Amino acid sequence: MKRRSFIKNTTLASATYVLPWQLSGHSSVKKEKLKFGLIADVHQDIMHDGVERLQAFIDESTSRKMEFIMQLGDFCRPYDYNQPFLDVWEQFKGSKYHLLGNHDTDGGFTRQQAMDFWGMKSRYYSFDKSGYHFVVLDGNDPNPKPWSGYNRYIDKEQQEWLKNDLKNTSLTTFVFSHQTLENEDGGVDNQKEIRKILEDANKDAGFNKIVASICGHHHTDYMTQIHDIYYVQINSASYRWVGGDYQHIRYSKEIDEKYPWIKYTIPYKDPLFTFVEINPKGYLTIEGSKTEFVGMGPKEMNGPVTAANDPIVPKISDFKMRF
Repeated sequence: MKRRSFIKNTTLASATYVLPWQLSGHSSVKKEKLKFGLIADVHQDIMHDGVERLQAFIDESTSRKMEFIMQLGDFCRPYDYNQPFLDVWEQFKGSKYHLLGNHDTDGGFTRQQAMDFWGMKSRYYSFDKSGYHFVVLDGNDPNPKPWSGYNRYIDKEQQEWLKNDLKNTSLTTFVFSHQTLENEDGGVDNQKEIRKILEDANKDAGFNKIVASICGHHHTDYMTQIHDIYYVQINSASYRWVGGDYQHIRYSKEIDEKYPWIKYTIPYKDPLFTFVEINPKGYLTIEGSKTEFVGMGPKEMNGPVTAANDPIVPKISDFKMRF
């Protein structure tokens, strides 16, 4: 597999978004330049080359000397035969953070079983790095009944934890979740409640303490702003799901027989992932990357048609937040 090329010239990407935020000097903690890597939705249990995609991310994270890495869910199920995939993740010598996705418990597994397999200690948690605060949420709590489909909820217990966590930090904060907190179509079902917690924390702090919420799950490339908080969706490392109406065999017969779900996707030729830099001089940059579809893209397939906030594209756009 070819290593994907990062877009360093913004004219080669789609628009570069310049996102202003106010950074208060309320905290006496020294802020330093911080670099970390993000990868979302590898889907080891669907893709035939998940190991190679993850290896590309680990290799580049290592060579670039990232402070930490994080996977944004839909990583791998806790089957014994997925140990080689997990071993690749463990090659990174720096800090590593997991986030639970809805598909990590497919096959009848529990969240705790997935966590035990990965070595993940808590479903939701926070940590500080280089003078910044990071919050990891679990959007897979059971929805109030009646409900059908995958759980996508943040319950009262986790909400109370989040309120207290945000109250107890004065640091500029970034929030991570698998499902988005801004799009009702497949996002966290009670996202308005969660957004209010973030917005109230900013009001109480007197400055925009919570800068951005970053997620995976939706296999798209999108950014928006709600009440001075930015919501960024990181594209899948592997593919976009299009379903049975658009199924198409894109690899060999042998691969199709062993990995039958790939035909329901539009795979990306090279893995997508991103590197983020927070600069205390006033910038957060999400580095764009771009590849191409394997075989026909959505236009050649005459669909599917998606909303403007849900494009099917084989890329992660450059995002530059300036404060």
